[in-house]
Amino acid sequence: MITGAAGQLGYELQRTAPKGTPVVAVDIEQLDLTAPDAVEAFVAAHQPSVIINGAAYTAVDRAEEQPTLAYAVNVAAAATLAQSAARHGARMIQISTDFVFGGATGRPWRPDDMTAPESVYGTTKRDGERAVLDALGPQALVIRTAWLYSAHGGNFVKTMLRLMRERDDVRVIADQIGTPTWANSLARTLWAAVARPHVAGVLHWTDAGVAGRYDFAVAIQEEALALGLLTRAVPVSAITTDDYPTPARRPSYSVLDKTDTTRALGETPRHWRANLRQMLGELTDA
Repeated sequence: MITGAAGQLGYELQRTAPKGTPVVAVDIEQLDLTAPDAVEAFVAAHQPSVIINGAAYTAVDRAEEQPTLAYAVNVAAAATLAQSAARHGARMIQISTDFVFGGATGRPWRPDDMTAPESVYGTTKRDGERAVLDALGPQALVIRTAWLYSAHGGNFVKTMLRLMRERDDVRVIADQIGTPTWANSLARTLWAAVARPHVAGVLHWTDAGVAGRYDFAVAIQEEALALGLLTRAVPVSAITTDDYPTPARRPSYSVLDKTDTTRALGETPRHWRANLRQMLGELTDA
């Protein structure tokens, strides 16, 4: 069972599902995850062996103004799913985020590092992790990721392409450091986790490498020009977080340590730029 089916991760999970794997994918139109009775009835009817919870309230800035709604989706709904999973003997994989961390360690964040979210979004995702782990114990796996993008849905890559077509220059924050991650890469790793039912606890997955958002934007323009997705180059200027204030604080450093994931799942991430090039290639074929 896949929740958040209409999102970029849900889309990639469906198209990368191993051949012969029966999948039921739902979004808000098919199942309101904030309605416990509906969730219980759905899980009871379909009896999934694994639930991948890709549904989330991800409007980071709007969450500061709508904390109740963010809590309902990111915490209460995750807890409801986990409790239904426990009643029906299902395993659950909860998707989480780099936003559970705050500050910087001088090294990539490890799964067992102390969380310190600095936003409503980050706090609700952290509390959702705890709810799932508490309800399911060894039948729960939390996988944190960061900076997701895909050819499907809205994301940073597609926003940059639009701005580079519309504007004569683009300004991008340079002092937020992380790792761009193709949702297809995460989806394939999640299927590897599905195939290993003994893997539990908390793991991290992103593509390989490190970048600032400014570096990411520069790479997007270079790769898009090479593929013909853009017809001209525009200046890309680096700015600071202070130059572009937002309602929610973003992590200044959110590189995630994937060592445990590589060991547990046998998956080795590709560099983010190689995956960016492949995803942009999909846009040229669309």
